Amino acid sequence: MNTYDQIIQLALERGFYFPSSELYADASAGFWEYGPNGVKIKNKFLDLWRRELVRRDNMLEIDGSQIMSKSVFSASGHLSNFTDPVVKCKKCFSSFRADKLIQEVAKIEVPERLANELVDNLIKEHNIVCPLCKGNLSNAERFNMMFRVEIGPNHDEAYLRPETCQSIFVDFSRIYKVSRGKLPLGIAQVGKSFRNEISPRQGLLRLREFYQAEIEIFCNPSKLDELTKFEEVKDTILRIYDGHTIEISVQEALDKKILPNKLVGYYLALLVEFFEKTGIDRKRTRLRRLSDDEKAFYSTIAFDFEVDTSIGWLELVACNYRSDYDLKSHSITSKTNLEVMDGDIKVLPHVFELSLGVDRCIYSIIEHSYYIDRESDDRSVLKLKPYLAPIHAGVLPLLRKPEFKEKSMKLLNLIQKDFDVFYDEAGSIGRRYRRLEEIGTPFAFTIDHQTLEDDTVTVRYRDSMSQERISIDNVSSFLFTNVYTFERLPSSKAQYLPK
Repeated sequence: MNTYDQIIQLALERGFYFPSSELYADASAGFWEYGPNGVKIKNKFLDLWRRELVRRDNMLEIDGSQIMSKSVFSASGHLSNFTDPVVKCKKCFSSFRADKLIQEVAKIEVPERLANELVDNLIKEHNIVCPLCKGNLSNAERFNMMFRVEIGPNHDEAYLRPETCQSIFVDFSRIYKVSRGKLPLGIAQVGKSFRNEISPRQGLLRLREFYQAEIEIFCNPSKLDELTKFEEVKDTILRIYDGHTIEISVQEALDKKILPNKLVGYYLALLVEFFEKTGIDRKRTRLRRLSDDEKAFYSTIAFDFEVDTSIGWLELVACNYRSDYDLKSHSITSKTNLEVMDGDIKVLPHVFELSLGVDRCIYSIIEHSYYIDRESDDRSVLKLKPYLAPIHAGVLPLLRKPEFKEKSMKLLNLIQKDFDVFYDEAGSIGRRYRRLEEIGTPFAFTIDHQTLEDDTVTVRYRDSMSQERISIDNVSSFLFTNVYTFERLPSSKAQYLPK
């Protein structure tokens, strides 16, 4: 079993995520739901995103509508450009996304914006047929991936948003005024987007309904190299891929014209520093520079932040310099002047975007944290960062006796308001440890015979399986130190024992 299959099995069995409407045979692919453990890790991941990007850079956050008018997507270009190539089997009538089918069969990279005629040529060249029934395929057609909805009794046309950023662009003028904004200004949003994918599969990796965490940085195009904050990150090392991977500081990448300006370099550095705190192996990440054929229709400069997984390189964040495409388009279509004052001059801001796929990030974090301890009876462990773990600590009475439960309840009352805690008294203590460690719980507190004598408990560390004793009254401070400190501190037994 490869790691992807192991992660899916873990997700299903331990309540991370599972298919929507799975009781019914007519449930559509591409819709998944987060269970209790999945919700917790997702929320903690977003807390980290806000801490390391939104608050660190003093950005603003909004929460826009998921349904928006047809005019918005006419102006944005999605009605005419947001398409994928689709082919249909002439025998069984199944539909397939053509570029992905070619990549899987022929093992070659296919640009998303490749013309239909070139798609047809590749299918003929590599003798590609229907993977289900071996029937011949039709010529490629363009399929718009937006979900159309009708509003009210007159059936007014509207659409589910295919990306969260359009409400940021439409709302920009008001936000800039009410916040007394100054360029550069970052505006962030977390929410669901919807894309009518042709053939969604692979769990959280290609969904029709998914979470995005997007940041749009509005900037003066004449001041892209006047960012004083750049000094904070100029020595941050980036792994940049353009045919081959190089490790280079932001400043060196700027000097060698690998990066276009300080503003782009600064935000790419923030992104890399953020992911270093997620537990994803930095050596298995890269910023891939996109060619003109690969870039989105609104992008002039584009990097994808990618991570190496058991099923190949996976895009987690699209980093696009969108120039003034969005504000100019909405200004023309709405007949509204969206220029703002930057000092003494009027400017139509340009935009640099960090568009993050939350669900893919969650999958990648889980896969990179998954570990089978072959030296300890194939113990399955999720070595999540403590601040991302769905459960911070387990409380485990050694025996099912009233005096043990009384001490356990005392400990629970001290910590459960500040931490996610699981109480478990069923099964052997070893089995209870395993269940907690399999979902990433970093600490387990055992109430044993000595607890009844001196109010100390045994704390077990998930990664090392080492144990030590600390006072019940000091468990809360222990957890604050070891969970909410983003740079892990070494434990100190003396610090948490009774004085």
